[in-house]
Amino acid sequence: MKTTVDKKETFIYLKIAGIIEKQIQDGTLQHGDKLPSLRTLCRDYGISQNSALSAYYHLESKMLIETRPQSGYYVKYSRLRMPAVASASKPSGIASFGLNEQLVSKVYDSLGESGHLPLSLGTPANELLPIAKLNKGLLQATRELSGSGVAYDTAQGNERLRRQIARWAMNMDARISYDDLITTSGCLNALSYCMMAVTEKGDTVAMESPVSFGMLQLAQALQLKVLELPTNPETGVDLNALEDAMKSGKIKACLLISNFSNPLGSCMPDKHKRTVALLSEKYQVPIIENDLNGDVYFGSHRPKSCKTYDESGMVLWCGSVSKTLAPGYRVGWTAPGKFKEKVLRMKLYHAISCTTITQEVIAGFLETGRYESHLRKLRHSLHANLLKYSTAISAYFPEGTLTSHPTGGFVLWVELPGDINTLELHEKALARKISFAPGRIFTMQNQYDNCLRLNYGLVWDQKLENDLKLLGILARSS
Repeated sequence: MKTTVDKKETFIYLKIAGIIEKQIQDGTLQHGDKLPSLRTLCRDYGISQNSALSAYYHLESKMLIETRPQSGYYVKYSRLRMPAVASASKPSGIASFGLNEQLVSKVYDSLGESGHLPLSLGTPANELLPIAKLNKGLLQATRELSGSGVAYDTAQGNERLRRQIARWAMNMDARISYDDLITTSGCLNALSYCMMAVTEKGDTVAMESPVSFGMLQLAQALQLKVLELPTNPETGVDLNALEDAMKSGKIKACLLISNFSNPLGSCMPDKHKRTVALLSEKYQVPIIENDLNGDVYFGSHRPKSCKTYDESGMVLWCGSVSKTLAPGYRVGWTAPGKFKEKVLRMKLYHAISCTTITQEVIAGFLETGRYESHLRKLRHSLHANLLKYSTAISAYFPEGTLTSHPTGGFVLWVELPGDINTLELHEKALARKISFAPGRIFTMQNQYDNCLRLNYGLVWDQKLENDLKLLGILARSS
């Protein structure tokens, strides 16, 4: 049964659903509790029956509640039935083993194979992206751009896009102007220019552990040493360890994923971000901030960034729409603070400029409000998926399995019992056409052998649930 909800009532039903969800999440409403009837909801909140139904449908889609015929709506979710939070990491220090390049290649290679379940990379499924609207944007950009978009853009990048990114940055209370920004070919490209601008061959950079294998590969390519820092799966990098590393004078820069990190999904509290910015200024150690996932939050507002608290220009903020809107467009950016001229020089040396037409399309999406409209739908789908993944893991995976509890982003970190080797599990899963990312590729040390990362940015259906069940069975038999 479909309902038609007035635009002015849309926010009302979402607000009501949010109130009930909070009560479920904090335990006020517990598993099995009966919810108010539709009539009661309408009377108490002064809404139509369509709005009341929409609120409950919204909660049902997240598997928080269920309908019982002839009885009503009941709480389905239970914190006690969810996996406990994963352990904080305890890396030993400077990497000594190196990144398993062969394994990383295997993870990438499986993506192109027909019929494989792509749990390995943290990108949204095409079905969750506004492809038709992007195609219209391409046609419009072709008509409006000089030379239909074939000409070089300026080295700093599309001005219309930079103005929109600066406007968008107000959501995290950051004081960024369009002239502070440089566009890049995706976020990794932005990180690359920033790292080249502030380090030299043989320098040591500090990172969270575990951390995106793309960032580790980049460090290896630039012949940098990596100091892996202890990290909490909920609050991010250990600030004491970070300050000790800065104080030692041994690190030239620090790379952090401040919001919904990859692979843990951790989000640094705002007070931690303020501390990071202050430490960077105090010890004059640049912070290269990967804020790729900041827009994909499940709460009421976008989390701030370290850049929000940057008074000295020591934070090089990097972002992109590669994970949220158009992965293949390769549109990213950086606000590199006091290192702007160095970063711009790196871009000139390595690329001259970025793809003109795709930058124009993304600028239009940001300018017209279509991006925010898309994000609202994407956040809902991802949050619903996360709850469904957690439920499936609790039901099908080995007893004692732990997971991260992300409040945004695309990825879930899974910690299996210590005797299960996820490299061996990966081989078994590939044979069944299931691809995930083994924990070993998120470190340069000999650790995380019993861990894996899952992408929940897929379309939830019966096949996906069955494949997660199969993966759980394979893990149980390992």
